[in-house]
Amino acid sequence: MEIFTNILSEPFTWGLAVGLILLFLTWNSARKDKKHLKNELKRITKENADLQTHLGTQLKINAKGNETLQAQLDEMRLQNETLRVNIQTLQQKPGKVEQRKLELMEIAVSNMREQAPGFAAAWEKSLRSAEDELQAAEGGLKKLIHKIVPGFRATPASPKANDDGKTIQLEAPKEG
Repeated sequence: MEIFTNILSEPFTWGLAVGLILLFLTWNSARKDKKHLKNELKRITKENADLQTHLGTQLKINAKGNETLQAQLDEMRLQNETLRVNIQTLQQKPGKVEQRKLELMEIAVSNMREQAPGFAAAWEKSLRSAEDELQAAEGGLKKLIHKIVPGFRATPASPKANDDGKTIQLEAPKEG
Protein backbone atom coordinates (compact mmCIF):
# COMPACT_ATOMS: atom_id res chain seq x y z
CA MET A 1 0.00 0.00 0.00
CA GLU A 2 2.95 2.24 0.54
CA ILE A 3 3.86 1.91 -3.06
CA PHE A 4 0.37 2.93 -4.04
CA THR A 5 0.47 6.04 -1.80
CA ASN A 6 3.92 6.89 -3.17
CA ILE A 7 2.60 6.68 -6.70
CA LEU A 8 -0.41 8.84 -5.79
CA SER A 9 1.78 11.49 -4.18
CA GLU A 10 3.73 12.05 -7.41
CA PRO A 11 2.63 15.08 -9.53
CA PHE A 12 3.02 13.01 -12.72
CA THR A 13 0.33 10.62 -11.50
CA TRP A 14 -2.05 13.47 -10.82
CA GLY A 15 -1.36 14.97 -14.26
CA LEU A 16 -1.85 11.56 -15.87
CA ALA A 17 -5.13 11.04 -14.00
CA VAL A 18 -6.45 14.51 -14.95
CA GLY A 19 -5.35 13.98 -18.57
CA LEU A 20 -7.09 10.58 -18.74
CA ILE A 21 -10.26 12.03 -17.24
CA LEU A 22 -10.21 14.87 -19.79
CA LEU A 23 -9.53 12.35 -22.58
CA PHE A 24 -12.50 10.23 -21.48
CA LEU A 25 -14.82 13.25 -21.28
CA THR A 26 -13.70 14.46 -24.74
CA TRP A 27 -14.07 10.98 -26.22
CA ASN A 28 -17.54 10.61 -24.67
CA SER A 29 -18.61 14.04 -25.99
CA ALA A 30 -17.27 13.22 -29.47
CA ARG A 31 -19.12 9.88 -29.43
CA LYS A 32 -22.39 11.61 -28.52
CA ASP A 33 -21.82 14.28 -31.19
CA LYS A 34 -21.04 11.62 -33.79
CA LYS A 35 -24.21 9.72 -32.89
CA HIS A 36 -26.26 12.94 -33.02
CA LEU A 37 -24.75 13.93 -36.39
CA LYS A 38 -25.38 10.44 -37.77
CA ASN A 39 -29.06 10.68 -36.76
CA GLU A 40 -29.26 14.22 -38.16
CA LEU A 41 -27.70 13.03 -41.45
CA LYS A 42 -30.29 10.24 -41.70
CA ARG A 43 -33.11 12.73 -41.01
CA ILE A 44 -31.81 15.24 -43.58
CA THR A 45 -31.27 12.50 -46.18
CA LYS A 46 -34.84 11.28 -45.67
CA GLU A 47 -36.19 14.83 -45.79
CA ASN A 48 -34.17 15.50 -48.95
CA ALA A 49 -35.62 12.36 -50.59
CA ASP A 50 -39.14 13.46 -49.59
CA LEU A 51 -38.54 16.94 -50.98
CA GLN A 52 -37.18 15.51 -54.24
CA THR A 53 -40.25 13.29 -54.54
CA HIS A 54 -42.50 16.26 -53.83
CA LEU A 55 -40.59 18.40 -56.35
CA GLY A 56 -40.88 15.67 -58.98
CA THR A 57 -44.62 15.40 -58.35
CA GLN A 58 -45.02 19.17 -58.48
CA LEU A 59 -43.08 19.40 -61.74
CA LYS A 60 -45.24 16.65 -63.28
CA ILE A 61 -48.39 18.50 -62.22
CA ASN A 62 -47.06 21.79 -63.62
CA ALA A 63 -46.04 20.07 -66.86
CA LYS A 64 -49.51 18.56 -67.27
CA GLY A 65 -51.10 21.93 -66.52
CA ASN A 66 -48.81 23.66 -69.02
CA GLU A 67 -49.59 21.03 -71.65
CA THR A 68 -53.31 21.51 -71.04
CA LEU A 69 -52.98 25.28 -71.27
CA GLN A 70 -50.88 25.00 -74.42
CA ALA A 71 -53.46 22.66 -75.97
CA GLN A 72 -56.24 25.11 -75.07
CA LEU A 73 -54.21 28.00 -76.46
CA ASP A 74 -53.62 26.14 -79.73
CA GLU A 75 -57.33 25.28 -79.90
CA MET A 76 -58.28 28.92 -79.28
CA ARG A 77 -55.86 30.07 -81.97
CA LEU A 78 -57.40 27.60 -84.40
CA GLN A 79 -60.92 28.76 -83.48
CA ASN A 80 -59.83 32.39 -83.83
CA GLU A 81 -58.40 31.72 -87.28
CA THR A 82 -61.56 29.83 -88.30
CA LEU A 83 -63.76 32.67 -87.06
CA ARG A 84 -61.62 35.22 -88.89
CA VAL A 85 -61.94 33.25 -92.12
CA ASN A 86 -65.70 32.87 -91.57
CA ILE A 87 -66.09 36.62 -91.02
CA GLN A 88 -64.19 37.39 -94.18
CA THR A 89 -66.25 34.83 -96.08
CA LEU A 90 -69.49 36.32 -94.75
CA GLN A 91 -68.35 39.80 -95.70
CA GLN A 92 -67.69 38.59 -99.26
CA LYS A 93 -71.17 37.04 -99.68
CA PRO A 94 -73.29 38.47 -102.48
CA GLY A 95 -75.19 41.49 -101.29
CA LYS A 96 -72.92 42.26 -98.32
CA VAL A 97 -70.62 44.47 -100.38
CA GLU A 98 -73.61 46.22 -101.94
CA GLN A 99 -75.30 46.60 -98.56
CA ARG A 100 -72.12 48.10 -97.13
CA LYS A 101 -71.85 50.48 -100.08
CA LEU A 102 -75.50 51.44 -99.62
CA GLU A 103 -74.93 52.16 -95.93
CA LEU A 104 -71.90 54.20 -96.91
CA MET A 105 -73.94 56.21 -99.38
CA GLU A 106 -76.73 56.72 -96.82
CA ILE A 107 -74.30 58.13 -94.29
CA ALA A 108 -72.72 60.34 -96.95
CA VAL A 109 -76.14 61.68 -98.03
CA SER A 110 -77.02 62.43 -94.42
CA ASN A 111 -73.77 64.31 -94.02
CA MET A 112 -74.39 66.19 -97.28
CA ARG A 113 -77.73 67.44 -96.03
CA GLU A 114 -75.79 69.18 -93.29
CA GLN A 115 -73.07 70.55 -95.60
CA ALA A 116 -74.74 71.75 -98.80
CA PRO A 117 -72.31 74.38 -100.23
CA GLY A 118 -69.64 73.07 -102.61
CA PHE A 119 -71.41 69.81 -103.34
CA ALA A 120 -68.57 67.83 -105.04
CA ALA A 121 -65.88 68.51 -102.45
CA ALA A 122 -68.33 68.07 -99.62
CA TRP A 123 -69.58 64.82 -101.19
CA GLU A 124 -66.08 63.35 -101.29
CA LYS A 125 -65.42 64.52 -97.74
CA SER A 126 -68.70 62.99 -96.57
CA LEU A 127 -67.95 59.77 -98.43
CA ARG A 128 -64.56 59.48 -96.71
CA SER A 129 -65.98 60.25 -93.27
CA ALA A 130 -68.77 57.71 -93.85
CA GLU A 131 -66.13 55.13 -94.82
CA ASP A 132 -64.23 55.87 -91.62
CA GLU A 133 -67.43 55.63 -89.60
CA LEU A 134 -68.30 52.26 -91.14
CA GLN A 135 -64.84 50.92 -90.45
CA ALA A 136 -65.22 52.01 -86.83
CA ALA A 137 -68.68 50.43 -86.73
CA GLU A 138 -67.39 47.06 -87.95
CA GLY A 139 -66.15 46.33 -84.46
CA GLY A 140 -67.23 47.29 -81.00
CA LEU A 141 -70.37 48.90 -79.63
CA LYS A 142 -71.68 50.35 -82.88
CA LYS A 143 -71.67 46.90 -84.48
CA LEU A 144 -73.69 45.57 -81.55
CA ILE A 145 -76.21 48.41 -81.83
CA HIS A 146 -76.58 47.79 -85.59
CA LYS A 147 -77.18 44.08 -84.95
CA ILE A 148 -79.78 44.75 -82.27
CA VAL A 149 -81.49 47.64 -84.08
CA PRO A 150 -80.91 47.06 -87.80
CA GLY A 151 -83.05 50.03 -88.91
CA PHE A 152 -81.09 52.48 -86.77
CA ARG A 153 -80.62 55.02 -89.59
CA ALA A 154 -83.22 57.41 -90.95
CA THR A 155 -83.72 55.40 -94.17
CA PRO A 156 -83.61 51.63 -94.51
CA ALA A 157 -80.35 50.00 -95.60
CA SER A 158 -81.96 47.84 -98.33
CA PRO A 159 -85.43 47.17 -99.78
CA LYS A 160 -87.41 44.25 -98.37
CA ALA A 161 -89.06 41.49 -100.35
CA ASN A 162 -92.60 40.26 -99.80
CA ASP A 163 -93.68 36.60 -99.72
CA ASP A 164 -93.89 36.42 -103.54
CA GLY A 165 -90.20 37.32 -103.85
CA LYS A 166 -91.04 40.75 -105.32
CA THR A 167 -89.18 43.73 -104.01
CA ILE A 168 -91.17 46.20 -101.96
CA GLN A 169 -89.93 49.77 -102.17
CA LEU A 170 -89.82 51.33 -98.73
CA GLU A 171 -90.59 54.98 -98.58
CA ALA A 172 -88.17 57.34 -96.96
CA PRO A 173 -89.55 59.53 -94.20
CA LYS A 174 -90.88 62.76 -95.70
CA GLU A 175 -89.25 65.92 -94.53
CA GLY A 176 -91.05 69.14 -93.91
